Amino acid sequence: MMILGVVVAHPPLLPAKILSNVSSSSPTKFTPFPSPLYFGTSKLKERGSLKASCSNKDNAHDPFDGFSVLSPDIPWDYKDVWSTFAAYFFILHIPLSFGGLSVIAQILDQPDLDPLTMVISTILLQTTESVGAFTLLHYTTKPQYNFSTFVSEMISSKQRSWVKASALGIGFLIGLALLTSTLADRLIGPKDVNNPILKDILLYSPTSKALGFFLYCFIAPVLEESVYRGFLLTSLASKMKWWQAVVISSFAFSIAHLSGDNSLQLFLIGCVLGSVYCWTGNVAAPFAVHSVYNATTLLVTSLS
Repeated sequence: MMILGVVVAHPPLLPAKILSNVSSSSPTKFTPFPSPLYFGTSKLKERGSLKASCSNKDNAHDPFDGFSVLSPDIPWDYKDVWSTFAAYFFILHIPLSFGGLSVIAQILDQPDLDPLTMVISTILLQTTESVGAFTLLHYTTKPQYNFSTFVSEMISSKQRSWVKASALGIGFLIGLALLTSTLADRLIGPKDVNNPILKDILLYSPTSKALGFFLYCFIAPVLEESVYRGFLLTSLASKMKWWQAVVISSFAFSIAHLSGDNSLQLFLIGCVLGSVYCWTGNVAAPFAVHSVYNATTLLVTSLS
């Protein structure tokens, strides 16, 4: 039985060769590379008057009222949230995550990238995407906001213990993976869900393995938690109930991986990460859960 089947990162790992029949005379084929900003919590109001809420509307009958500590005061214009996200998705994410390796393969004149070259190239592409995302979110903030201050407050928020929340989130996520894997084995039979490309990276050499862990446990979580929780969830939660924002941002998180077989699991993972973030107000919490979950998946993959 495979306990953990999804490395949560952009873009999805696909059980196929990265390139096929690439030559200098043929057009570039945009093919996903294997991969599984740190903004996050909204700017806090003055501590004495801050009311914990992911919505700017009070609802005395909501049993979950008070769960979230996110503020409705955000550094972006709400009406521009989806256009900003679309700019990130179509200008940065799709070209770099799903076309970058094909371009690198043509530049290097290597139809099939070896695992070490693949993971190094992916790190460079994901780093470029992260820098681009930070830059985009920086220049789309409202003039009266200091972006650096916002990022600092998002990382250092101590309204609730992010360490305890991370531990609970990790336990819940791994427990959920165990439960769903067990049910899947009983209902449809055992299935090997290891990704061959990911496994090649982990087994190719000690260097490729170390770089693989660095990619999936640091770079990818930083990028994804910043964009999907720090920016998208924070922005949506300023105008709706926190759980509605979690559902919508998790759906976007799942869709962005372009992985039909794992879309439901990715959605549930996004809901756990979003809930941890709303409860703590500190993006370090979902980052820790994300990173440990990916590390556990990598360990299981390398040992199976």
